[in-house]
Amino acid sequence: MAVGNQGARREFGEHWRMMAAASIGFSFTAVITASTGLFIEPLSREFGWSRTLVSSGVSITAVLTFLGSPLFGVFIDKWGTRRMAIPGLILMAGVIASLSLLTGSRIQWFAIWTLYALAALATKSTVWTAAVNSTFDAGRGLALGVVLSGSALAQGIVPPLTNYLIDAFGWRGAYVWLGLGWGALAVLLSVVWLRDGYDISRRKRMAEPACSASASLLDVPGLSVSEAWRNPDLWRIAISTFVIMTATVALIVHQIPILEEVGVGRTTAAFYAGLAGLVGILGKLVTGVLLDRYPARWVGGITIAATSMTYVLLLWPGAPTAVIVLAMMINGYAGGTKLQLVGYLTAAYTGMRKFGTIFGAMASLIAAGSGLGPVLGGWIHDTWGSYEVLLWGGFGITLLSSLLLFGLRAYPSWSGEAGSPGAG
Repeated sequence: MAVGNQGARREFGEHWRMMAAASIGFSFTAVITASTGLFIEPLSREFGWSRTLVSSGVSITAVLTFLGSPLFGVFIDKWGTRRMAIPGLILMAGVIASLSLLTGSRIQWFAIWTLYALAALATKSTVWTAAVNSTFDAGRGLALGVVLSGSALAQGIVPPLTNYLIDAFGWRGAYVWLGLGWGALAVLLSVVWLRDGYDISRRKRMAEPACSASASLLDVPGLSVSEAWRNPDLWRIAISTFVIMTATVALIVHQIPILEEVGVGRTTAAFYAGLAGLVGILGKLVTGVLLDRYPARWVGGITIAATSMTYVLLLWPGAPTAVIVLAMMINGYAGGTKLQLVGYLTAAYTGMRKFGTIFGAMASLIAAGSGLGPVLGGWIHDTWGSYEVLLWGGFGITLLSSLLLFGLRAYPSWSGEAGSPGAG
């Protein structure tokens, strides 16, 4: 549906504050991923850790998120997003700041990242995607783009900011500033403005106690969990999501060392990474507009396929500056849309009846790919002494992901009765 129609304009006029809070909240959850590459060198130098170990923090989070996401998805259906996001953001801010207290103990490292994983479960993409999908209909694609641009905002600001903070305050001070500074803003906006469709439904149920017997807050059409499990289109979305997350998160976490490997200095590499993140905001907004106008399978397939060019360009021996910048711009524009696409596609193919539970399972695959990618990237470098194998693998994986999306059927219309989709 066109973004410029009256329904979409009304939705944005009524709910822009919720979008702002969700976007900043989601941006905070991307701070660690976007900054890890800049901490690899100082942590390895101070404690003698391998790149695989330093990268393992993100992977620990991913493993625990993989295990816990379905359960937390159920919690969203029962309690809504606000009651998940605010405590999670507070815990996340404290845990990021606590990384400044590292002593070189691996047990301490693993313990801190285990706590971070608990915060991540309450604040990852499931929460923010559910907030948007429960609130928007006519402008859902663009609304998802705006909110999920939070991660692109973080990828644009965090690398140069972290580089500055490390130079000015050391790596310990950088962790404190990132955790308590960015985190305070995210918590404040969520407390004041994070009011979505789940809260509207909760107020309605309080006014009509007879409605409170349902296990889900939202009384809307959609597939049951068992129906979703048997849906072949959801399997395509799930596999596509897993493989693209494996490739792209590996590239995000290791992008600074990859750029250094082709002759780019750390400060310049941080600038390029930041620029790519900012271009990602444009990618999400344009993709959002396209999703509201054209079939998501075509929008997603073409966008993800474009990401494969990043890996080819970074493999160019002695690549000139223009080629490296182009590679980062393509990755920033196209690669940053993956969460937006899976959130939109999941809601389109399942409806919102059990969205939290179903997308919680999708989030497990997102976490699995996010966890495998960084460790795989570190292992590849430790084994072969370069990132060339990683880049070739990323090229093939992104093409596979796009082909899976191209093969999706038309999605149903959920304007009828619950559980009874019409033809799409």
